[in-house]
Amino acid sequence: MGTAYIVKARRTAGGRKGGRLRDWHPADLAAQVLNDLVGEHDPALFEDVIMGCVNQFGQQSTNVARNAVLASKLPESVPGTSVDRQCGSSQQALHFAAATVMSGVMDVVIAAGVESMTRVPMALPFKAAMDAGAGTYVSPAMQARYPGIQFSQFAGAEMIAAKYDLSKDALDEFGFESQQRGAAAAKANAFANEIVPVTGLDAENNAVEHLVDEGIRFEATLDATKSVKLLMDGGRLTAATSSQICDGASGVLVVNEAGLKKLGLDPIARVHSLTVIGEDPVVMLEAPINATKIALKKAGMKIDDIDLYEVNEAFASVPMAWLKELGADPAKLNVNGGAIALGHPLGASGTKLMSTLIHALKARGGKYGLQTMCEGGGLANVTILEAL
Repeated sequence: MGTAYIVKARRTAGGRKGGRLRDWHPADLAAQVLNDLVGEHDPALFEDVIMGCVNQFGQQSTNVARNAVLASKLPESVPGTSVDRQCGSSQQALHFAAATVMSGVMDVVIAAGVESMTRVPMALPFKAAMDAGAGTYVSPAMQARYPGIQFSQFAGAEMIAAKYDLSKDALDEFGFESQQRGAAAAKANAFANEIVPVTGLDAENNAVEHLVDEGIRFEATLDATKSVKLLMDGGRLTAATSSQICDGASGVLVVNEAGLKKLGLDPIARVHSLTVIGEDPVVMLEAPINATKIALKKAGMKIDDIDLYEVNEAFASVPMAWLKELGADPAKLNVNGGAIALGHPLGASGTKLMSTLIHALKARGGKYGLQTMCEGGGLANVTILEAL
């Protein structure tokens, strides 16, 4: 089997809900990343676009990947398909792209993701279905298998906090540190090589260049973090220890040896291992722990062999439990801040984190990186890569 290489990894800076990216149609925003990945290369060399998107409704409906292709400079001959593996959608897009080029079926594939949580709010598809009398996604057979269960990521995150004995104080400290790391990275221009410049709108509707993740709270304090109200009565998590609603797009260009020759590019990373698992859909967000153990075993590696980790900060309890169970080094985790500071644009987060991981490895002279994400339904993807 062949090798999958990443030759470009790019993302937009995140936009807050109703923030600087509010005027962007998601297909057009995704097209900006596609255009950046194509660059000056012959667009006809690109064979497919696989794009993650969670809320495939409204402006993100009717195959947003194909719509982004049609909004870009790629020719009509380039197909596109949209993937929903919940928060890991674009990480799964990367896995599909890597498998495709490794098999030799295609040589040059874009894996990408997009989510406008301003234009398509997180609960909108569910609410629209209920309002139309179409009912919930939970089927009678699912209800019979899990009687009386309410599938909730918020409840799952609290279950993890309780199971791993993560106190509110510890969770608050983690959330504050994410903000500190994000602010430090932005001030040091650490994201410069991964961000695609786009034009946004400020609060007065003036056009501004959007280059900095809008969710970073540069003046955050631990006391302010601790003062945020709880998400659930009797719980431990707050908005300050949860991922931020976010607009954004991201993508990586995945090729094999033949693709390298066609594009005349040097790889920046090699895909080393691909893993995805399913677990308990009630606790829901714990799967990254076992998925990481399985991925490391498949790769013949130990956690200490990994130089940097990106574990999505859907809720602070997820990466904290992962650290505790894996015995991993907190200094290697989300070194430039995570979704608590930078935002979590759902379907775009997989290749967003991958872009950050690759560029952070190269900046620090690291070799191996590991990325994992909790996903609705009790799923988790793990990608291990080698920076080149």
